[in-house]
Amino acid sequence: MTDYPLSLLLGVIEGLTEFLPVSSTAHLRITEALLGVSLSDGYWKMFSIVIQLGAVCCLPIYFRAEIRRLLAGGAGSRSNGNAAPSNTVVLTLAAFICTAVPSFLLVKVIGKHLESLTVMGWALIIGGVIMWVVDALYQKGRIPRRTEQMETMSMGQAVWIGLCQNLSAIFPGTSRSMSTIAAGQIVGMSRAAALEFSFFLSIPTMFAATGYDLLKSLRRGPSNPLGAPPMTGHGWAVLALGFIVSFIVAYGVVAWFMAWVRKRGFVPFAIYRLAAGGAVLLWLARGT
Repeated sequence: MTDYPLSLLLGVIEGLTEFLPVSSTAHLRITEALLGVSLSDGYWKMFSIVIQLGAVCCLPIYFRAEIRRLLAGGAGSRSNGNAAPSNTVVLTLAAFICTAVPSFLLVKVIGKHLESLTVMGWALIIGGVIMWVVDALYQKGRIPRRTEQMETMSMGQAVWIGLCQNLSAIFPGTSRSMSTIAAGQIVGMSRAAALEFSFFLSIPTMFAATGYDLLKSLRRGPSNPLGAPPMTGHGWAVLALGFIVSFIVAYGVVAWFMAWVRKRGFVPFAIYRLAAGGAVLLWLARGT
């Protein structure tokens, strides 16, 4: 496959999967493995990071009105009955810190698993089971719903979600979105509230993570001898195409997913994860 169709395909896959609870990392790595694209190649390693950044860039635009409203409210907070600050900005930052610090400390473990298709296959399956069970308990009323709106979250809920999100970094294929949504439901958040907080938490988390990864991919060193590849006009064009396609597709997915979750659950995504994970493990078993 030539560079432009490959850029288009990877951009679509990234845009489709970044915010759905199915793991964009796993889908990109699996597609690259099927097509023979090696992440040891400095250019395509950088490309994967840039298109992820393209998907994340849609969030501040999609939620621009909500972000302006929250920032206009300043640092004030409301009480939700537990004497814990429920201001969305404060809670997002708290959850971000609970994600960023452990992820930074475990960077070597994360790097070890990042290209393991076996880890991704099992993470897809295990995450699918967890999502299915949690959503079934939620649907049957076995999990008390205490938080219908994101603005009424407690600090404890935000910290719990931030800590659970580390699973998606340590075990690629878990899905940041899945871990955030399931963690939110477990502590009594509605589907819509958990999903909306997942999107808001993605803004600082993914900008920080992709920025850090991009700097590492561009820097030459013993662990990255390729460093920054020499960029040509062709290289910039391929990169720009992937970025733009990822941004556009992700924007549409966010709008669709918000509407879907308000009416339906996450079981279809759990079933897909089980099928995808099983297919990956079967493919690996046949290849050995």
